[in-house]
Amino acid sequence: MTRLILGPFNRVEGDLEVQLEVAGGRVLEARVNAPMYRGFEGMLNGRDPMDALTIAPRICGICSVSQSVAAARALADASGVVLPPNGQHAINLMLACENLADHLTHFYVFFMPDFTRSVYSARSWHAQVQRRFAPVVGGASTSGEHNRAALAARARWLELMGTLGGKWPHSGAVLPGGTSRALEAAEKIRLLARLREMRSFLERTLYGSALEEVAALDSLIALEAWKTRSQGSDLALFLDIAADADLMRLGAGPGRYLSYGAYAQSDGSHALAPGVWDAQLQQSRALDTGQITEDMRHAWLSEGAGGTALHPLSGITQPEPDKAGAYTWNKAPRLAGKVIETGAIARQLVSGQPMIRAACAEHGGSVYTRVLARLVELARILPLMEQWLLALQPGEPFHQVQSLPEQAQGIGLTEAARGALGHWLRIEHGRIAHYQIVAPTSWNFSPRDAAGTPGALEAALVGAPLDATTEGPGASVAVQHIVRSFDPCMVCTVH
Repeated sequence: MTRLILGPFNRVEGDLEVQLEVAGGRVLEARVNAPMYRGFEGMLNGRDPMDALTIAPRICGICSVSQSVAAARALADASGVVLPPNGQHAINLMLACENLADHLTHFYVFFMPDFTRSVYSARSWHAQVQRRFAPVVGGASTSGEHNRAALAARARWLELMGTLGGKWPHSGAVLPGGTSRALEAAEKIRLLARLREMRSFLERTLYGSALEEVAALDSLIALEAWKTRSQGSDLALFLDIAADADLMRLGAGPGRYLSYGAYAQSDGSHALAPGVWDAQLQQSRALDTGQITEDMRHAWLSEGAGGTALHPLSGITQPEPDKAGAYTWNKAPRLAGKVIETGAIARQLVSGQPMIRAACAEHGGSVYTRVLARLVELARILPLMEQWLLALQPGEPFHQVQSLPEQAQGIGLTEAARGALGHWLRIEHGRIAHYQIVAPTSWNFSPRDAAGTPGALEAALVGAPLDATTEGPGASVAVQHIVRSFDPCMVCTVH
């Protein structure tokens, strides 16, 4: 048996290290290390509660709106303020703008460039992938054509945030009672133009068909028929690659999926419903947030009395860098003691997208189904953004003033691009007395818990082949595919 330490991974937000036990050319065990400590939860204690709106978004520069929304919702829960419809629509637009930009970046910049590597040079599709997805290095090269087009579309897309939130990242417009940035009628027209530009890019390049056609796919048979009609699109090429490279059998997930619900509506519902999907039972159930705990047995963090896993409202974040048996700064979140996967795949399963449910029933949670779920989510959400934008009523309030009590507690739940994000806070004597954050990558990249059960990625890596490439065993493309399919954001994990 051989031990390999892979890292740091490129094209990952933050630092990531993976330790593998290998035998017979395959992974026997994996341990995932988040090797950086940042301590945002400790920074927030003792501060004015509204300071969370400034500090929490600085956890990350690529999902700062998600952190803002979670912090604002925790404060809204503590104060009891209710958002006016305009405020809810505007926040959904900002959150969707950031999430869809992340999905676009993941596919074109993080995930697909791995298929240009030498291990795939003999595949029939390799030259096509090289032309479309080779990493952008500048100069006059014609490779990476679609990468460059996607980056240009993303840059224009994020101009939405200049109007909606004043700037991106770290907009200060998101508040507990809505948004500080009221929109005028003329601004709605400019925003709609940006939405139509992104729709055009997606329909011409990624899908080769209307967004609504992709969103309405309801079976694997329908997907195969769509692929025949849309040959030449990037999604069709991905489907061919996935079948040829057997991505359906790579990186199996735990079979339990969590979504807090995405894009809250004024009536209390969500555009994408909250809940937990059980792949074995093929059914969803209601989420009980009281069942969430964080196990710290293998984290460089002090444990609670008796090593008990704690709910975030009573959790602690106290560094213990010399702790025996620890190997990461990440805690191990669990739901009712079980390992959970979160992300776009969870949102699509819980909200009932039939084709993603069919794909997961056939192939399980895998590299293939995770990427496919993100691409379907892009097609589902942009039309909703058009609806939210048209629903805005200039002249009506975008914000409701809130009053925070001296003593209160609150929970702020949202869905970032990578999955379930939660903030828990307690206010005492008008100051933050307790603040805990559980980020999506904390769920997916968690270490073993006290029972020795590996986290979602740690289990997904077991059985992965190590490629015989000139790049060396540490450059295993299969390991890279599995890791990237979860789209890690390590700086959020070690907040």
